[in-house]
Amino acid sequence: MTKYTTIFATISLLFALTGGCVPVKSWQRGTLADPIMQADRNPLGYSLIDHVFFSREAASGGRSVGGSGCGCN
Repeated sequence: MTKYTTIFATISLLFALTGGCVPVKSWQRGTLADPIMQADRNPLGYSLIDHVFFSREAASGGRSVGGSGCGCN
């Protein structure tokens, strides 16, 4: 019974992971390239949130560079 459960779970996971893979048509790329689709579409707001974060946490540079924020990279 567990053999069939494992097979069913594997097939279900395979379908779930490949369900979002669709080709994008050339006329749809303009919609996906719209600035509203970007995660950081407001650089000023992003800078403000980053400033608040490192002011509150007393550490800067933790977004893209590894390190503890103490300046000893």
